[in-house]
Amino acid sequence: MEIKEKDKQSEQQLPNPAKAGQQFDTDEIEAISPWKDTLKQLRKNRFAIAGLVIIVFFIILGILAPLVTSYTYDEQSLVDRLLPPSAEHWLGTDHLGRDIFTRIAYGARVSLQVGFFAVTGALVFGTLLGIIAGYFGRWVDMVISRIFDILLAFPSILLAIAIVAILGASLQNALIAIAVINIPIFGRLVRSKVISLREEEYIMAAKAQGMKNGRIIFRHILPNSVAPIIVQATLGFGTAILEAAALGFLGLGVQPPTPEWGQMLADSRDFIQIAPWTLIIPGVSIMLVVLGFNLIGDGLRDALDPKMKN
Repeated sequence: MEIKEKDKQSEQQLPNPAKAGQQFDTDEIEAISPWKDTLKQLRKNRFAIAGLVIIVFFIILGILAPLVTSYTYDEQSLVDRLLPPSAEHWLGTDHLGRDIFTRIAYGARVSLQVGFFAVTGALVFGTLLGIIAGYFGRWVDMVISRIFDILLAFPSILLAIAIVAILGASLQNALIAIAVINIPIFGRLVRSKVISLREEEYIMAAKAQGMKNGRIIFRHILPNSVAPIIVQATLGFGTAILEAAALGFLGLGVQPPTPEWGQMLADSRDFIQIAPWTLIIPGVSIMLVVLGFNLIGDGLRDALDPKMKN
């Protein structure tokens, strides 16, 4: 009896192998989680954090535009035209007496909206075409790749101008034009990634087990292609905003009286000598937003690159 009691006590003192192994596996999975590690690396990048602060500032400015200013973006006062920055008008007024700070705040909405919807459209269609071309190959790849080559053969801004000229000048058509010219960028990036993934052993094993192509694409191919897509999308935001400003400068984007930073540059170019703030302020706003997205994109690229991790 004493021997049995000692055996029971020794069994109670020994750890449960199943529980111990389960706890170890969970901790190990959490420790090597790629997204958790990416966020950790991203927090260490001061430039990426600075870019995030810039973008968050303009997002908040656009959302709270009606609350941070007492003027409306189309309110004119010819008596107060071309006033320098002051306590009443923080960033001065333009040639029609409109408050520049108010137009910058409301213009942030338009620019960020253009960036979001244009990049989202290019990402969806570009990723879909890139996966189809890279996974199925042969004539499908040839046809889609030639379409990408044709689109890339034209300078992007000239192609955007041509599309808007055909469809008509408006915010919606500018979004379509910017999305179209960015589709081949996402498409070629995803295609090259899919071509490298489709020869992996786990993809070949899935095919050997009779797994359908759609399930392979959405369960194995697409999740492993997310990292470069995220980086390109972040960088694409800045490019889309810059292209929207170029279309607005040419009068092919947002139409008056809706404020848009590129349009504000065009309206102020005749007053650069007597009222330089009307040109400098929207130009600096465009520069800061593009810089912010580029800093975030560079930070994500470094965080998602295994060679750059400490």
